Amino acid sequence: MRRGPAGNSEWGVINDEEHIDPGDAALVVCDVWDDHWCRISAERLEQLVPRMSKVVVTARNRGMLVIHAPSETMDFYARSPARNRAIESPMVELPRDIDHLDPPLPIDDSDGGCDAVDNPYPPHTRKWTRQHDGIPIDERKDAITDKGEEVYRLLRAQGRTHLFILGVHTNMCILNRSFGIKQMVRWGVEVRLIRDLTDSGYSPSSSPYVSHDEGTNLVVGYIEKFWCSTVMSDCLLR
Repeated sequence: MRRGPAGNSEWGVINDEEHIDPGDAALVVCDVWDDHWCRISAERLEQLVPRMSKVVVTARNRGMLVIHAPSETMDFYARSPARNRAIESPMVELPRDIDHLDPPLPIDDSDGGCDAVDNPYPPHTRKWTRQHDGIPIDERKDAITDKGEEVYRLLRAQGRTHLFILGVHTNMCILNRSFGIKQMVRWGVEVRLIRDLTDSGYSPSSSPYVSHDEGTNLVVGYIEKFWCSTVMSDCLLR
C-alpha cells in the first residue's frame, strides 16, 4: 500500500532484485499429484510439469533442499529414504503463531473450483496416489512430507531461512496446507511463491466471473498484498 499522487491510498507493485544463497533456501513442491478429480486442472498441471521439473533439478543442483509435499500420499512413500529424512529430522519447539491479517479471497471457490462442464467426478473425489512422476525425487538429498511441522524442522536443522513454493492450487493447498504459505508466514519463515508455476482452483461461473487465468492472477495478487512476495521461475534458473 502506498500514497497515490492525489494523496489517496493505492496498491502499487514493487520489483526488487535480491540474491539468496541456495544453501540458505528450500523449495516445496505442493500437491503436484499424479491425477486430480477435475479433468481440466489435471490437464493444466501437465503443461506446468516440465518447467517445474527443470526448476526442481536446477534448485537441487545449486544446493537447495527440495521438499516434495504430495498431501495424503505418505503411505506410498513409507519405505522411501526421502520420507524418512523428514520423519527423522531433529525435533524443535515450534514458534508461537504470529498474528497476521487474513482477508477473504478475491474469488469464490466454494464449488470446488473446477471449470470443466463435463467433469466425470464429483468435487474432491480422491484420484491421486503419489506425486506426478514428471517431478524427479532424489532419495539421497530430498525430503518427502505433507506435514508443516516436519518442513519447519527440516529448515531449522539445515539452517535454511528462505522457502520457495510451487504447485497447486494457489487459493487452496498453496495457502492453507500445514506446510503452505499462511502457516509458514505465521511461523516467521521467509516465503516466496513461484508465480508462474502455480494454478488456481477457480471456475469462471463463480464470483467475480472472470476468466480462469484472471482468477489465478487475482489470487496471486492477494498473496502479494497480504502474505508474501512472488518470483518468476526464471529467477531460479539464471
